[in-house]
Amino acid sequence: MKALVYTGVEELTYRDEKDPTKVSGESILKVHASGICGSDMHAYHGKDERRIPPLILGHEVSGKIQNGKFKDKNVVLNPLITCGKCEYCMNGREHLCPNRVLLGMNRPYERSGVFAEYVSTPNQNIYEIPDRLDLSEATIAEPTAVSLHAVLMGETSLKKPLKECRTLVQGAGAIGLLCSLILSKIKGNKNIIMSDPNKLRLDVCSKYFDGKFVSPNDKEVKENSFDIVFDTVGLEVSRQQAISVIKPGGSIIHIGLTQPSGQFNFRKATLQEVTFIGTYCYTNKDFEKTIKILADKEIGDLSWIEYRELKKGAEAFKQIHDGSCSAPKIVLLPE
Repeated sequence: MKALVYTGVEELTYRDEKDPTKVSGESILKVHASGICGSDMHAYHGKDERRIPPLILGHEVSGKIQNGKFKDKNVVLNPLITCGKCEYCMNGREHLCPNRVLLGMNRPYERSGVFAEYVSTPNQNIYEIPDRLDLSEATIAEPTAVSLHAVLMGETSLKKPLKECRTLVQGAGAIGLLCSLILSKIKGNKNIIMSDPNKLRLDVCSKYFDGKFVSPNDKEVKENSFDIVFDTVGLEVSRQQAISVIKPGGSIIHIGLTQPSGQFNFRKATLQEVTFIGTYCYTNKDFEKTIKILADKEIGDLSWIEYRELKKGAEAFKQIHDGSCSAPKIVLLPE
């Protein structure tokens, strides 16, 4: 099969790889479409110790199952593989499983990713999709589940209804846009400001929900003025801004993974009872809800997704890297 392989820092090679072999309890998916995630970009930059080259990256995927009980079914894969036996898995918090691994990772053990023509997956990670859900658009189920989980975490932390909150979403990538769409179209929050230094992405996002779209240093982003902040960037500077602009008693929902550490105003967080929530993925229930949200068009038109050929994936990564890409999400097509 053909695959896009991470072969070194900022290096991707489109080449022949071995087809996945049949394994008991797993099925083989013929990939229809696969999305580029921010975590794939971290690997591309050589900053993810869980993804070491050479490796087929990618974990956002839709396609058709080739064998087993799901044969010939159109599906999406939940790429989060867990043990099913620990206290978290047994209590509906499987996303916190200490033995979790994603497709497209090789630490602690290798699972080939989905930037390929085929991929093998555990059967319990296969979700059939309804006929009314476009197979290409179904690819964004995983980042939508991440965003849904983040919004729900934020909602339960607040002392006022989410729809009444003044909200800042830092970052106009897929997670930032998906959080905003869920906040606006499902939760009724109409007071959203989205910030990003990439005006191209802001302009695209502005077409899909009502809000204000500004650079991070805009006068709208001022101290003590937001009830809730979604940091989908994860830079030290974005965290510093989040704690600066959050109101007393507010919540910061931290989703970004760009920089693992840095300075933070813990004094303000302590004195003003600011809630800081880190969130990385989602529960199985979140994933199931997401499929219905997408199928029922609850977050509206998805034409902000840009589709490209898998064999040109290296160029897509480079454009995301240098900021010349306007699309919040690029999805790669093997054919």
